Amino acid sequence: MSDAVPEPDSESEEAEPAAHTDPGYEPAAPAPLDVPRAPTGNAEVDARLARLADADHLATDGHVEVYEDVHRGLRDALTALDARPGPPEPPGRPGPPSPSSPYDRRS
Repeated sequence: MSDAVPEPDSESEEAEPAAHTDPGYEPAAPAPLDVPRAPTGNAEVDARLARLADADHLATDGHVEVYEDVHRGLRDALTALDARPGPPEPPGRPGPPSPSSPYDRRS
């Protein structure tokens, strides 16, 4: 039994396909995927999702920039939801009591 790996032939699978070496070869132009997007009801999120359509008109290597931008925007929108304060306290009503600390002095 031998551990030697046979050398590939010039006609083997590893050779470039003829279409890529043909000087007249041109890849297909970008085409829209026409993936339906349902509105979410949040204008900021809907705007970010609509931006995905920009990738339809770009070559594949341009998709990453669009996807990263959309991801960043959606992440920021989610973070903003977590940071929103609750409803304001009515005037004249005291807030919740502060938790006691073992360092508080008791009189």
